[in-house]
Amino acid sequence: MEEAKEQVFLEMLGDNKAQISRICAVYAQDGDEKKDLFQEVAFNLWKSLPSFKGNSALSTWVYRVTLNTCMQARFKVKRNETSVVRLTSIHFETLKQNDDDAGKQEKIAQLYACIRTLNDADKNLVMLFLEDLPYKEIALITGLTENHIAVRMKRVREKLFNCLNK
Repeated sequence: MEEAKEQVFLEMLGDNKAQISRICAVYAQDGDEKKDLFQEVAFNLWKSLPSFKGNSALSTWVYRVTLNTCMQARFKVKRNETSVVRLTSIHFETLKQNDDDAGKQEKIAQLYACIRTLNDADKNLVMLFLEDLPYKEIALITGLTENHIAVRMKRVREKLFNCLNK
């Protein structure tokens, strides 16, 4: 029985690894924090896998667990922020990058920086939207109506557009 659970877990994690990683990147301050957050999400998925009832798609449930874990971790960091010192003065240079890749990476970094400025609800909507999920599935994950999501996404797009064009 445990081997079957492990197989389902590994397959689920493999199928959703990229999506989980992108969501963690929005909530993390740096690469190490992103890795820690990913591990925390994986642990929570493993721990709560037996409670998955199949009322929604497995991927919908994974998104829900991922978003909740990331938001909880962010609140923990905010509570302890006074005692946390970030090492922002350390800079690493990457080895040769293609100019096209560097430009694309810079645009992605700017987008992620703008997404980080949004409130949690809007941040969640954007991340799910960027995963190419239809409004119907986003509604299942967030508990909002499709109409509400469409209206909020219009406002969020305007905020992001303004942020990116500063």
